[in-house]
This record gives sequence, C-alpha cells and structure tokens, in this order.
Amino acid sequence: MNVLFVLTSHSELGDTGKKTGFWVEEFAAPYYVLADAGVNVTLASPAGGAPPVDPSSEAPGAQTEATDRYNGDQELQNKLMNTTKLSQVKADDFDAVFYPGGHGPLWDLTNSEDSINLIESFARQQKPVAAVCHAPAVFAKVKGQDGQPLVKGKNVTGFTNSEEEAVKLTDVVPFLVEEKLQELGGNYSKVADWQPHVVRDGLLITGQNPASSAGVAEELLKLLQK
Repeated sequence: MNVLFVLTSHSELGDTGKKTGFWVEEFAAPYYVLADAGVNVTLASPAGGAPPVDPSSEAPGAQTEATDRYNGDQELQNKLMNTTKLSQVKADDFDAVFYPGGHGPLWDLTNSEDSINLIESFARQQKPVAAVCHAPAVFAKVKGQDGQPLVKGKNVTGFTNSEEEAVKLTDVVPFLVEEKLQELGGNYSKVADWQPHVVRDGLLITGQNPASSAGVAEELLKLLQK
C-alpha cells in the first residue's frame, strides 16, 4: 500500500511576522499509524525539500507519544528534509492521500493548482482522501465530478471557529475552516474544543484538531485494508 502525504511549504503566519508551517503531531501520529501497518508513505510539498514546521507545535504542551518518537527518529526527519515536489507526483501511483494540518495549508495548499488537481484525481479514481485540523481547507477550490464543491453534501469536520479563537488567530488566517466547509455546502459537525472527532463519508475522511490525527489515519487504514 502506498500513501502520499502532502505538506505545506508556507512559513509566514499572515503579516504577524511570526512563523507557521505544518503541525508536527498531525504529521507524526498518522505517519506512524500507517508506517507501522506496513504502508509505504511518500512525502510531497509544493516547493519540495524541507517543509516548514509550525514552531507552536514544538512547544512542550503540544508534545505527544508520537512527537517524542518523531523527535528521536533521524530516518524520518531525513525523509522529511527531502519531500518530492508536488508537481511531480500523480494520483495513479498511490492508494490514498493524506493532508496534515498546521496553519500553513490555509495559504498555499488551498490555492495550489497542483494540490487541487491531485485531490480531484484521487476522487475521480475513487481513492481515499484524508485531512486533519486546518488541512480540510485544501478542499476550498476542489470540485467533484459533478462540478460542485467536493465537500458539498458530505459529512465533514475541521478546526472549529472556537478553537481558532482560543489560539487567537481568528483575525490572522485568510478564512476560518469551519465557516469555509459550511459555505461549500458540507455537513459540518464538531465536538468540544480539543477533543477527538473523526468523520468519514465514503472515501473522504476529516478530523477536527490535533487530537483527531491518529484517528483519521486509523480510519484511512481501515479503508485501505478492505
């Protein structure tokens, strides 16, 4: 089984002067769920090379068993330094795609033609597409085969307005994930802030927040093992 992980290449947190990128836990936990089950994971990003890490995800309070393992895993960190350019990957070569979150995807992957085309190809080929936390933002411009938004009429979740408010970035992000998914016609659901919440609708899997990242990968693994 081959799964593609698509990470952000965007490092600027709006015009705050602060840095962003991908959220370590949302990469590490799903990676290990899949890799430990024998899945071959390929990493890609718009710019290729090393994707930026969101500094907040390296704070002591954001650490988990998966991030501890990642921090000691030189082989994985070397792999991460050399992601493939997104323009060079094709859905044909993979069984599924997974998008880790962090605020970075709100800026680059949301607008990336390569990412949009890739997700549309996975959907057309009836292969699973998964995203967690801020990463469901990557569906903003993705269309289904009927020409409608991919998430229209589908059960989805993603980072909530109240979670964004809690991290004080409501006025910094280009849009709010919860609102965007609702605007697109998605049947959006959520649970209490920071609690795990995973939603699967057919081949589309979304997770609300960092606590949902391993659960999204577990749902993806179930689909792959069918």
